Amino acid sequence: MSRAVVCQGIVLEMQVRRLLFAVLSALFLCPGFSAASDPVSFEGCVTSLGERAQLAGVDTALIQRVLPELAPLERVLELDAKQPEFVQTFGEYVHGRVTPGRVERGRALLKKYQTFFQELSQRYGVPPRYLVAFWGLETNYGSYLGNVPTLNALATLACDPRRSEFFAAQFVNALQIMQREALSQETLRGSWAGAVGHTQFMPSSYLRYAVDGDGDGSVDLWSSERDALASGANFLRSLGWTPELRWGRPVVLPADFPYELASLGEARSLHAWASLGVRQLDGATVPALDVDASLLLPAGYLGPAFLVYENFRVIMRWNHSQSYALSVGLLADRLAGAGPQLLPEETSARLLSSKIEDAQRALNALGHDAGEADGVLGSRTRAALRAFQLDHGLPADGYPNATTLETLGAVALP
Repeated sequence: MSRAVVCQGIVLEMQVRRLLFAVLSALFLCPGFSAASDPVSFEGCVTSLGERAQLAGVDTALIQRVLPELAPLERVLELDAKQPEFVQTFGEYVHGRVTPGRVERGRALLKKYQTFFQELSQRYGVPPRYLVAFWGLETNYGSYLGNVPTLNALATLACDPRRSEFFAAQFVNALQIMQREALSQETLRGSWAGAVGHTQFMPSSYLRYAVDGDGDGSVDLWSSERDALASGANFLRSLGWTPELRWGRPVVLPADFPYELASLGEARSLHAWASLGVRQLDGATVPALDVDASLLLPAGYLGPAFLVYENFRVIMRWNHSQSYALSVGLLADRLAGAGPQLLPEETSARLLSSKIEDAQRALNALGHDAGEADGVLGSRTRAALRAFQLDHGLPADGYPNATTLETLGAVALP
């Protein structure tokens, strides 16, 4: 029997909304299935989500009230495919987030909540500047919390095959939050991906880490800034924040530096990096300590360089994006009084997704495993680029600059 016939049979089962596992099988076995573009399929998927919620202990009356009001949001799928972490260069990303206005506003908020921040720092071990930096990046200090209906967004993503299991769980968690906090469906609004409140917690994080920061006996990440900030501190501590350690630091590399060492997976002590000639921006040698650090070149060897510590990895557990994590660290430094981080002009050149896809195909054809040709400059693609650069005597920074792409194109020609 052909795969197409099997998928047609599964979709038919979804239309009559039979068993939960038949619906979930359709989501995973039919490539390209998108419930957001098929109302009948979406209805069947939502039914399965309701059954899953009931198995998790969500009140039946709540499920029966909520499910009929759900509707797919096609715009959510469009935004999911165009996340800024994957389509913007590092320079574009940072310049759009670590802005003078955001620094000024963040410093004012540090003063406004000074006593409260000191209490949080003593309790959770997270310096105030990091909490404010997260707050600034997530919602611009609460100026925009997002207005997308959370249940609709999560149902749409749960009924799309790409990350169905993750978002199905988040959907159930959102219902559990509604039940625990007695929230209305109208209150439950946030980002297109289902994150909510001042600190943009996903529902699973809300359930596990959100705490009462203002002492009113409830947790409200939308209306209570203190709840949101205390929850952020609790979350970071739970993720493994080291109180006495900073996130990392910008550094300067010598001209003959072996750029192939620049990778988040390559950790060395600060003492080892110092022996390789890595220096601070003011020219001083980096502290020769036995603290492990990785070197990052987010825009290639022509761009800025950063040594990042374990707390940087903690930031990435909040949001798994190097550009995001670096922006948090740089904003935190600015809030503490550091000057602007000057980014070379090279980092402003947009990397077209089509060029990355072409590079991935060429690398794969040459035996360098770049993964799927999806146009995303991820760690696998950068590792393949680094291997190609080493083979051809180029600075092995894993970055697709013009010289690397031209060389790759010439070598890959039949």
